[in-house]
Amino acid sequence: MASSPFLSKSPISFSSSVSTSLPWRPSLSSSSSAAFRSKPRRRSLTVQSKIREIFMPALSSTMTEGKIVSWIKSEGDVLSKGESVVVVESDKADMDVETFYDGILAAIVVGEGESAPVGAAIGILAETEAELEEAKAKAKTDSGAAKPEAAAVTPSTPPVTANPAPAIAQPAPAATSAAPAGPRKTVATPFAKKLAKQHKVDIAAVVGTGPFGRITPADVEAAAGIQPKKSVAVESATAAAAPSKPAAAPALPLLPGSTVVPFTTMQAAVSKNMIESLSVPTFRVGYPVNSDAIDALYAKLKSKGVTMTALLAKAVALALAQHPVVNASCKDGKSFYYNSSINIAVAVAIDGGLITPVLQDADKVDLYLLSQKWKELVGKARSKQLQPHEYNSGYTESYVGTFTLSNLGMFGVDRFDAILPPGQGAIMAVGASKPTVVADADGFFSVKSKMLVNVTADHRIVYGADLAAFLKTFAKIVENPESLTL
Repeated sequence: MASSPFLSKSPISFSSSVSTSLPWRPSLSSSSSAAFRSKPRRRSLTVQSKIREIFMPALSSTMTEGKIVSWIKSEGDVLSKGESVVVVESDKADMDVETFYDGILAAIVVGEGESAPVGAAIGILAETEAELEEAKAKAKTDSGAAKPEAAAVTPSTPPVTANPAPAIAQPAPAATSAAPAGPRKTVATPFAKKLAKQHKVDIAAVVGTGPFGRITPADVEAAAGIQPKKSVAVESATAAAAPSKPAAAPALPLLPGSTVVPFTTMQAAVSKNMIESLSVPTFRVGYPVNSDAIDALYAKLKSKGVTMTALLAKAVALALAQHPVVNASCKDGKSFYYNSSINIAVAVAIDGGLITPVLQDADKVDLYLLSQKWKELVGKARSKQLQPHEYNSGYTESYVGTFTLSNLGMFGVDRFDAILPPGQGAIMAVGASKPTVVADADGFFSVKSKMLVNVTADHRIVYGADLAAFLKTFAKIVENPESLTL
């Protein structure tokens, strides 16, 4: 069998020219061949260099703006793809922002300490040195874009204040134009007609000053030459009502020596969440728990790296596994859903705010690994290096905290109420363990350690009986903590 050129095993070459020895190439005359060669066989692709913007990234689903903590690179530095360029403070953490392209940092649009909305340009990246000047000009345009907008809005204010006088005077000509002689329908209020009949005033000759030329009682009294008595009452009522409007507007003056401190990005995020939580109908249930057994277990395992927070988170997770409705969420006010995972968010106080790292799948993770993970999260939280998937940011549904634990027992607080975070079904507030005198069934007194836990829950999905049953299960686990180490 003859070898076919179509079945050749030689490698295929993707060159820019086309081979002239192809067996299916038609023969061309000299004239047509010359004409064919005069046309370009293939268009050459020219890659143009680009000027790109470095945008403020959305580091969490709740982030609307970010603050520049520091620029790692300076203007004129050569950047490589994947290299950290700037540190941005989101609503919960400080994160390094990387560049997606190679190039030169031509200009910094947003300086250190300044804020910018998500998606805004914070820097300009030039691909080659030849475009540096063009990139710097673009940076000046971007940074100055906000100023012309503000200037454009300012002049529009004076004309608005100048127009009200003609606008108010316009109904008068309309009313006057309705007065000329000629058949027209007289529109008057019932009381105006009564007054006209009473004072023998031809109502057809009265010019109405009401809406659409309607004749009012005041118009009839004016035509009869009577000074209206009600106007005095109206004026006095207006004068009395006038001070009430500005009374609610003025803010309280600052005390001498006071200092106004604007919210940080984190404080603004906490404030927003707290205001949002006010729209959720909540209720609170408290429960005393005997803590002698879990205190003893903690003293035994502390040397192995186990923390009390991990013990409590594990106990909460095991109780939630038996009462899934307390682990449920309602976000739209029309339905709720059972979460497929039990992710315990634990409140941590840090400098200038609060953050809730998430222990994911706390019911399934081993206690020792849970303690190790918790120590890692706390270290990251206090250095503001948590990633969005490591705290309650709404990064994705699988990472969101489904239940929050807040513990102030280490500060000696015996009881407190916690505010329910938006999107969760419940939050537990844990107080300190304190010696308490208790009486048994036979009337004998003894001293036992008790800690008070208060749970705040969303009453749209969790009811009192649900919460009572959950707390009873939680108390049994804490008072018999052997299951926590399994």
